[in-house]
Amino acid sequence: MSSAIVIIPARLSATRLPNKPLADICGKPMIVRVLEQALNADIGPVAVATDDSSIAEAVHDHGGKAIMTRTDHESGSDRIHEAADIADPDGKFDIVLNVQGDVPLIEPAAIRAAFAPLSVPGVDIGTIMTELTNPDFRDDPNFVKAVTSPNGHGHHRALYFTRVTAPGGEGPLYHHIGIYAYRRAALNQFVALPPSPLEKREKLEQLRALEAGMRIDVSIIGSAPMDVNTPDDLERARAAYRTL
Repeated sequence: MSSAIVIIPARLSATRLPNKPLADICGKPMIVRVLEQALNADIGPVAVATDDSSIAEAVHDHGGKAIMTRTDHESGSDRIHEAADIADPDGKFDIVLNVQGDVPLIEPAAIRAAFAPLSVPGVDIGTIMTELTNPDFRDDPNFVKAVTSPNGHGHHRALYFTRVTAPGGEGPLYHHIGIYAYRRAALNQFVALPPSPLEKREKLEQLRALEAGMRIDVSIIGSAPMDVNTPDDLERARAAYRTL
């Protein structure tokens, strides 16, 4: 397999949970908990990309690496692109894996699963999904659905991503989880593209890649990691860590 660098974008602008990356989870900031899980995945070096010195300081205080980036990035993809160029200006690593900074309970195996589809030549971006079994979430637009087809290599090829319930008919629905492994050239191409019509309509950044003809393949994992977006989510994450 190709060599990879893992980058976790983090900023302080969340409204539902102020200072979210610095929220304490059993003695460590949330961003550090995510960093530890990414290191445990043992894919390659890991860094946090941020525009805030307090996040960088927290990461450094716990022995991690932080990369300061510009303040004007519109997306995490733009931020990790800048950070990858800072950390690896010579292009030693040809895959950049983007792990979201609000999934402190993500399993290392799930991180590795996003990397796995890139074993197939021609795949530009790897990501993950899990079967959506809770009927309460089938029609929830916050649970993005991946419309896919098996690729013959143990993963699925993404045909579309949507906030509506799709595809129709009998069969499983899959919840897409926003962790991406980009080939370096694909990340360069992606951030150079303007926002696409379907991306703006569905408010899903990954549609920009599909509309440009880029190939996204998806691994299936057993369950979705819990995002921490609210104070209640944070309390659940703390409770989960107390049982580890």
